[in-house]
Amino acid sequence: MAICFQFQSPLKPITFPSSTTKRVPIFKCKASFSTTTTTELEPVFTSVKSFAPATVANLGPGFDFLGAAVDGLGDFVSLSIDPSVSPGHVTISEISGSSKLSPNPLFNCAGIAAIATMKMLNVRSFGLSLKLEKGLPLGSGLGSSAASAAAAAVAVNELFGAKLGVDQLVLAGLESEAKVSGYHADNIAPAVMGGFVLIKSYDPLELKPLIFPQNQELFFILASPEFEAPTKKMRAALPAEIGMPHHVWNCSQAGALVASVLEGDVVGLGKALSSDKIVEPKRAPLIPGMEAVKKAAIKAGAFGCTISGAGPTAVAVIDNEEEGKKIGQKMVEAFLEEGHLRSVAMVKKLDRVGARLIEGVPR
Repeated sequence: MAICFQFQSPLKPITFPSSTTKRVPIFKCKASFSTTTTTELEPVFTSVKSFAPATVANLGPGFDFLGAAVDGLGDFVSLSIDPSVSPGHVTISEISGSSKLSPNPLFNCAGIAAIATMKMLNVRSFGLSLKLEKGLPLGSGLGSSAASAAAAAVAVNELFGAKLGVDQLVLAGLESEAKVSGYHADNIAPAVMGGFVLIKSYDPLELKPLIFPQNQELFFILASPEFEAPTKKMRAALPAEIGMPHHVWNCSQAGALVASVLEGDVVGLGKALSSDKIVEPKRAPLIPGMEAVKKAAIKAGAFGCTISGAGPTAVAVIDNEEEGKKIGQKMVEAFLEEGHLRSVAMVKKLDRVGARLIEGVPR
């Protein structure tokens, strides 16, 4: 039986010029938001376009507190001042790339995050029109909702002069995540900030960027099957209580993963990535072929493999792009042979920038 490595997929690779971003050791803020400015701001653009990357959450043992941004995949948001929209409100004028999303901003990830950001900026005299371009499929395990929320929050912030810091933008996005998939920041934080992010605390929210060394190679191998795994459904499969041995094991492996990221140790990162004994064992059986895909990836040379977020995407790591392509082919074959699912595999680098402005028209 002939097996094709590349299938038609809703995932849309994106290429951006390399750039850098300033980082600070830790971000702290209250786990709620309120108006940040006391005087209303004037927009500095008439329209902007922003992008936010895909993300891999959990990274094995880091359930709800570790995540990373992935280069070349994500969502776009175009935002403009619109006199036909009531002041202080936002309307969603267009959604492309998905027919399942609501155009009602109160029930749309991008709309909720945009509204939260407008409240932080005290925007009352201007109405905004938003266009959402989905590059990520829903329920893919690649932070689809977080990408929309992050792109929208950054777009509103940039339109009014970029007055908010990344911690506040994460809070705006977290408002969206809470209404859609649960109050967890392991997608929205790396989507906004880029790189690896550790959520040290939720109350108050404390975010710690984990800097992977610039001189080290790291590639994510993403195998995404044609199967939807809604986050709420996958969270419902998790145990309400865990035993002390598994708790100790997962904590030690999460610590090992953080150390490996900071040291640029891709082999150690992969080993820790594969070590989850709490979440993955409950979720993997719900994704056809996932257990076989993990075995195939490691047999083919991957340093480690696990479920990306809630799934169904499988993520493996390696330090060589060409080897990554070979591993991806084996993962695709395993999804088809064992799970009877067609899939697409891609090899992507770490996105170190996060959500950003792509273009703007000055006012």
